Amino acid sequence: MSTNIKEMKPRPFSLKVRILSALRFILDALTCVLFKLYYGTKGRKLPLIHDDILKQPAVEVARKIRAREISSVDVLNICIQRIKETNPVTNYFIDNRFELALKEAKDADDLIKSGSLSIEYLEKEKPFLGVPFTTKDSIGVKGLHMTAGITLRKNCIADKNADVIELLKNSGAIIMGVTNVPEMCMWYESYNCIYGRTLNPYNTTRIVGGSSGGEGVIQTVGGSIFGIGSDIGGSIRMPAYFNGIFGHKPTRRAVSNKGQYPELKNDDVNLYLCVGPMTRFAVDLKHIQKVISGDCAKTLDLDKPVDIGKLKVFYQFSNGAPLMSEVDPEIKQAMVKVVEHFQLKHKIIAEEKKIEWLKRSQAIWFTTMKNEVPFAAYIMKNPSLASNITEIFKNILGLSGNTLIGLFVALTDQEKFNPESKKYKYFMEARDYLEEEFKTMLGEDGIFLFPTHPVPAPYHNQPLIRPMNFMYTAIINSLGLPATTVPLGLNSDGLPIGIQVVANLNKDRLCFAVAEELEKAFGGWFEPQSIKQS
Repeated sequence: MSTNIKEMKPRPFSLKVRILSALRFILDALTCVLFKLYYGTKGRKLPLIHDDILKQPAVEVARKIRAREISSVDVLNICIQRIKETNPVTNYFIDNRFELALKEAKDADDLIKSGSLSIEYLEKEKPFLGVPFTTKDSIGVKGLHMTAGITLRKNCIADKNADVIELLKNSGAIIMGVTNVPEMCMWYESYNCIYGRTLNPYNTTRIVGGSSGGEGVIQTVGGSIFGIGSDIGGSIRMPAYFNGIFGHKPTRRAVSNKGQYPELKNDDVNLYLCVGPMTRFAVDLKHIQKVISGDCAKTLDLDKPVDIGKLKVFYQFSNGAPLMSEVDPEIKQAMVKVVEHFQLKHKIIAEEKKIEWLKRSQAIWFTTMKNEVPFAAYIMKNPSLASNITEIFKNILGLSGNTLIGLFVALTDQEKFNPESKKYKYFMEARDYLEEEFKTMLGEDGIFLFPTHPVPAPYHNQPLIRPMNFMYTAIINSLGLPATTVPLGLNSDGLPIGIQVVANLNKDRLCFAVAEELEKAFGGWFEPQSIKQS
């Protein structure tokens, strides 16, 4: 770490950046009116969940299957039926292996009926025996599409399971299918030119987040008992937030990334990409994490008890960065209620922070994401500046196989990766300093409360006016720290709001314990019921 960085505060933002920030704010305010006029109160209603098994944690479903209180086949059929009745409304599910899954469910039931293995053995060695789950369309599931939302890959079929899927199958879990994502998983609205747009179950005029957007929806509507997402800039936590569920980004390298697309050529970027659980219930997070971490689970020490009353609690309402929306007052109020909860119940006096380097979240995250392979090379056959501009015009005419945001990202990613440049070195040193600042603050028993996103779920396409709002989650990826999105109820418009709980490296168990604590205090997941009929 440079002494220079350690002694100085972030450089003031240039006049250009401040002008752009002001223009973005004005544009956002003006277009908000247009979005409201365009979408109005339109929205389609989903059928309510009628099967109680879908309102129970995955660990309880697993227990009931082992105890023969319900069969795996029955649970799977209930999930399949739920997908069939909700997917036409919200468009989250893209490919299935129902036939094979039903065979695996029958095999699980037969194994339990045989009595050849004790319930105690199954609970330890096959903790999710017979439990159906899903994942996103960028994590390999043998025999299913693995497009990552890229039109050039629309016929790509995974020839093997990703490591995380294999670990879950070894635990007895049954993979049902894959869910929708944005183009190359690099945007926070789940839309692509193969499968279309995924809609929010709380209000179908709103986004579901990305890139694990389809996975966020299938969890909140109860189409799957639990889900697996991946997160390089908030791709688990934002969909969890917008869909009112729990989502965890683990400590860096706590889960294998092998078997995802795109495969990252720069191993340094693997420090920031994580695979993690998405669930309706906080209690499931730890148990799923144990399985998907494999041998790394020992490092996380997930079974070590957490005394909530001995935690140190820090919080910050905003990162103070330009080009981002102001944090919504209802989100701030929710955080205040959490702080008050810790004080009233556990006598913990939380400390408000104003971490200066968080203002530079954008520059730090974009620097950590720099790669030798340009974005355009993944989504276009013959990437060049000319072809990029041509595709943008084709998109406007409805003739391109790429999304507009994908093409804009490709257009802005023209600068060659140069790890020797002064700019790169400066912001990597800033990243190192910020990580050390967080590690010192959090220590062995600290948590940091921070917005997952500054606003509730925007209207469709509205993220184009708010492109940098994902930095609240992205900066935590750059630091490699574990973080869990925790739902804190619905706002005045019936949309989910919440916060993320951040802990020190390998202290994921603190995130899980706090998630369970806040679920009890604030209710956790609420079934979507407030969508207005069109």
